Amino acid sequence: MSKEPGLVPKPEHYVCVVDLLGRAGLLHRAREFIEEMPIEPDAMIWRTLLRACMVRKNIEIGEFAARHLLELEPEDSATYVLLSNIYAVSGKWDYRDRTRQMMKERGVKKEPGRSWIEVKNSIHAFFVGDRLHPLAKLIYDYLDDLNKRAAEIGFVKERYNLLNDVEQGQKDPTAYIHSENLAITFGRLSLSNTMPVRVIKNLRVCNDCHNWIKFVSKISNRAIVVRDAYRFHQFEGGVCSCKDYW
Repeated sequence: MSKEPGLVPKPEHYVCVVDLLGRAGLLHRAREFIEEMPIEPDAMIWRTLLRACMVRKNIEIGEFAARHLLELEPEDSATYVLLSNIYAVSGKWDYRDRTRQMMKERGVKKEPGRSWIEVKNSIHAFFVGDRLHPLAKLIYDYLDDLNKRAAEIGFVKERYNLLNDVEQGQKDPTAYIHSENLAITFGRLSLSNTMPVRVIKNLRVCNDCHNWIKFVSKISNRAIVVRDAYRFHQFEGGVCSCKDYW
């Protein structure tokens, strides 16, 4: 770009390159690219690299990205959560606990997951394991039915890979039902079959929920659109527009 008159690469252009390298699994090349950049990397560049490390389960470069990101944004809970999740999916429970303890000592609080859906000109909000909605029983009953139908065509729920075996045995199973699952289930109950289900979530959709939504879009034969903290996901016929990278 810089060879063309008047075209000077901006930070967002560098972010795109890091994102492309991350999608290709070239994390070491992405790190080298960042270190060789003629401008100082900003938080978006480090966050893009950290997200790629979460997808690829790369602890070494994930720690490298998180360290730089925390220097720029020490109070951003998302960085701690992403790093903690990298440790968890890699089975590094001591490191995960250490990261959570660091959050606590620094007074950083994780933003609770929340999802919203509009039905008949009213906004309905859901939290994880939410049972406060007036139609909670109906929602959970229908959710059970959706889970059974999804399992029949191949859906296998992940065993809460962010928790160790002891924690899985101690926690109420409903605590794992994320807000987007409840919002989507409510949308399927409340909207006509010709209308797509549109949900907004304030955090990144987890891998398990993302997979679940793909199966639900297939068995329901209708589009489901989810806007999470990073991008729009359009699920249709068991496929997501993000191509399983977000």
